[in-house]
Amino acid sequence: MNGDFLQCSANYIPLSPISFLERAAVVHGDKPSVIYGGLKFSWKETHQRCLNLAAALVRLGISRHDVLEAKVIIVDYQCLQLVLQAFKELCQKKLKPPLLILIPESDQLSSNGIIGHELPPGSLNYNVLQGIKAEAEFEIRRPHNECDPISVNYTSGSTGNPKGVVYSHRAAYLNSLGAIFQTEMAKMPVFLWTVDMFRCNGWCFPWAVAALGGTNICLRKNLSAKLIFESIYLHKVTHMCGSPCILNILAHHASKSDQIRPLKSTVNILVAGALPPPQILKQVANLGFNVSHGYGMTEALGPAIVTPCKPELDSQHNLMMEGVDVKDPNTMESVPCDGKTVGEIMFKGNTMMLGYLKNSKAVNEPFKEGWYRSGDLAIRHPNGYIQMKDRARDMIMSGGEAISTLEVEAVLLTHPCVLEAAVVGRNDDCLGKTPCAFVKLKEGSGCDGNPSTSKEIMKFCGEKLPAHMVPKVVVFGDLPLNSTGKIQKFVLREKANKEVYADTTSLHE
Repeated sequence: MNGDFLQCSANYIPLSPISFLERAAVVHGDKPSVIYGGLKFSWKETHQRCLNLAAALVRLGISRHDVLEAKVIIVDYQCLQLVLQAFKELCQKKLKPPLLILIPESDQLSSNGIIGHELPPGSLNYNVLQGIKAEAEFEIRRPHNECDPISVNYTSGSTGNPKGVVYSHRAAYLNSLGAIFQTEMAKMPVFLWTVDMFRCNGWCFPWAVAALGGTNICLRKNLSAKLIFESIYLHKVTHMCGSPCILNILAHHASKSDQIRPLKSTVNILVAGALPPPQILKQVANLGFNVSHGYGMTEALGPAIVTPCKPELDSQHNLMMEGVDVKDPNTMESVPCDGKTVGEIMFKGNTMMLGYLKNSKAVNEPFKEGWYRSGDLAIRHPNGYIQMKDRARDMIMSGGEAISTLEVEAVLLTHPCVLEAAVVGRNDDCLGKTPCAFVKLKEGSGCDGNPSTSKEIMKFCGEKLPAHMVPKVVVFGDLPLNSTGKIQKFVLREKANKEVYADTTSLHE
């Protein structure tokens, strides 16, 4: 390289979303950053509160590369009971629990912590820590290398094998910018938090909103349509994200209420997961929402491909993702765009995880040959659109025919009595496996889950699917969900192959 070139602190700073917060404090200092019920903070105040917390953690002995949860755990009061139970189990195993820092509600304080709960000795109050201002000389500890870890996000465990996914400062920075482009965020957006921040760091939207000097609207209670609509009207919300159940919540509320006011401006919703039936999407769109469907995973920092739920618009992958392809997993050749050849969805780029925490073995297989192997099977259409067919482990091979559980579930969800559905393979001496459907019925639908309902649902599927794809058994009851609302198919697979079901049998849990 020409000796006249120089890399120094004037032209190179490791990429980190920390810079978004620092910029927001300067450029948008007096603008609202967080609104939580009656609480309201500006970006200048949020920056100072982050400094206060960082300084407090340093005083508590937290240093670079420490995993915060291992030494200190910061707990919202609503999760206190769960954490106290975990502490009890740790003590029974003669393991030292981490230091607990409690975030209380102002009316829940007592002399020894939260009303009704005695805290472990040495526990700290988050608000008290915030009252101790960071020393004037305290400096934010930036990464030495932009590929240093910034956070650990646990996979949802829908496979029964949860792992700690490690993100880098660089990936978080770039993915935040990619999220801005994908969701068409303008300056100073108003983001309603209906996606959990523990889910892929909130799909990087905490950092994206900071980069644009936007406002975070946080809900004080459990997610409900009433709260969502009230927040939208009051704060002029522009964006929200989450699981597709949000669409069901909005559509159901609108159908039951004659008090829904039309939205004054469009609200963009990005959902990731199995979409509800088309009529739900249409209902939500008619309310004034612009719905997009995301496909991704924890390892890719959230949605990597976003498809607007409008037929005239094409899907787009994250601008920061260098490669998105459907490949033959054996030859690594791209499958033809013929709408029928099945391959595995693969990614490569700067917005992928660093690896799994203390589990290097688990990352070798999906990262081999220079691409991240998602484990999802898909086809490519002539226009380049990627259509997911199924998870590789969920695909059912029945009598030599490949059955996409997603396609069967999509049909089941169009049945007027079905609220939720999941399909898994059930062992069969003749065919290898046959589809078994687990169904949760809608309340007040008129279907009571008896054998005649099972037969009617199978007849319904038979009118829309090839015979080999029609469920041979329909089981009624609640579906097992993990902490992020995903159906735990490994639990259903075990149940389908452990319990004895006759064809058209129903099960009331």
